[in-house]
Amino acid sequence: MTDSRRGLPSVGKLLESSEVHSLLDQFPRSVVVQSLRSILDEARLSHRELSPQEIAAALKVKVDDSVRPALQRVINATGIVLHTNLGRAPLADCAIAAIAETSSGYTNLEYDLIAGARGSRYSHCVELLKELTGAEDAIVVNNCAASLVLALSSLSFGKDAIVSRGELVEIGGSFRIPDIMRASGARLVEVGTTNRTHVDDYIRAAGPDTGAFVKVHRSNFTVNGFVAEVGIDRLAPIASERGIPVIHDLGSGLLISLESLGLTGEPLAGEAVRTGATLVVMSGDKLLGGPQSGIIVGKATAIAELKKNPLARALRVDKLTIAALAATLQLYRDPARAIREIPILSLLAHSVAQLAARAQMISRTLTEMDILHRVIASVGSIGAGAFPGATLESRAIAMTVNAVALEQMLRRGPVPVVARIHDGELLIDMRSVLPAEDTILADMIVRAAA
Repeated sequence: MTDSRRGLPSVGKLLESSEVHSLLDQFPRSVVVQSLRSILDEARLSHRELSPQEIAAALKVKVDDSVRPALQRVINATGIVLHTNLGRAPLADCAIAAIAETSSGYTNLEYDLIAGARGSRYSHCVELLKELTGAEDAIVVNNCAASLVLALSSLSFGKDAIVSRGELVEIGGSFRIPDIMRASGARLVEVGTTNRTHVDDYIRAAGPDTGAFVKVHRSNFTVNGFVAEVGIDRLAPIASERGIPVIHDLGSGLLISLESLGLTGEPLAGEAVRTGATLVVMSGDKLLGGPQSGIIVGKATAIAELKKNPLARALRVDKLTIAALAATLQLYRDPARAIREIPILSLLAHSVAQLAARAQMISRTLTEMDILHRVIASVGSIGAGAFPGATLESRAIAMTVNAVALEQMLRRGPVPVVARIHDGELLIDMRSVLPAEDTILADMIVRAAA
């Protein structure tokens, strides 16, 4: 019996071939050699005999894969606008430009250009956050969970942090609010029941060891029926009487009302400040539409305590985050402009007619290429725990033939497209696709279907 492994050429001989040698002009020699050895090893293990041409073709694919960045730009065609696994909010053009500008040289990150002395990195966003929320002061850390940990560590370390049992939510990645609170050094004290919590529950639990009342917005689910909860407007007065700070975790971080888009029920940061919360914490990369960050606004005395906490340095943000966040916040000074220019808000504002027109444009391209499909009505969602229960009417390109294989091909294309399969059909939902991506999306569908 002939051993097929003996028919495989050596690495040295393959490197001399024109097909492989051309790759050495494009990629590092170490990458080509390592990929080549991997292909030959796989062939030997599987007892496969490969021709030099087959090896060269496999080598090109493997080398391309090895140098492709692990973190890639993808097209979100899932219909989930704020997709946590896909990086949440895409940045506005001005935020991207700010990152490019500040990363291309030195910056005044912690330098006061007027005084000619050391400054604070927080100063670049503080005034904007104060203006947009009505807060006395602000600080920015690297994510919303970090902002809650910092707030509790600063105000309630070794003390009781009182929270409604119905607000002990689990967020993405199996992280739970109780675990995050305990990590801060605060003692978790639950009050009320899963469905009903009253003012008296907080009053009875409060005492000399109370460090803070904590209010958590149930951002990723809704509770209906026989329910009751205590809002900040009722919690703040009883906390003030007892000298207890109130920490309000908003989660998504909405700065302007989206009622004009038919979206209601999500608390506004400014409203939480006005109704008496000592500190309000929220995400920068969800509904706000900025970079990943945890924003904390509130009373100046409380923010001062946070800034003194050693954790503030451990959780601080870098210059790129600050640049992108400041540019995004500038847009909110004109709410109409924010909705136009912040991608996440613009996608939410898209009418069904606009989505249908974009889907039809792609449909024409697919029809010209004889690719079977149809444009259908679909239902998208906001995602990332924002506006739980809300749905968004949308339009999608539906493809039935080889749906599973096509979905895989789209994910593995030069510009990966992430779609969804529903009832055996591949749905490419336009609600979450950025308008500038339409032409690329059409090309990727054609390529995958070829």
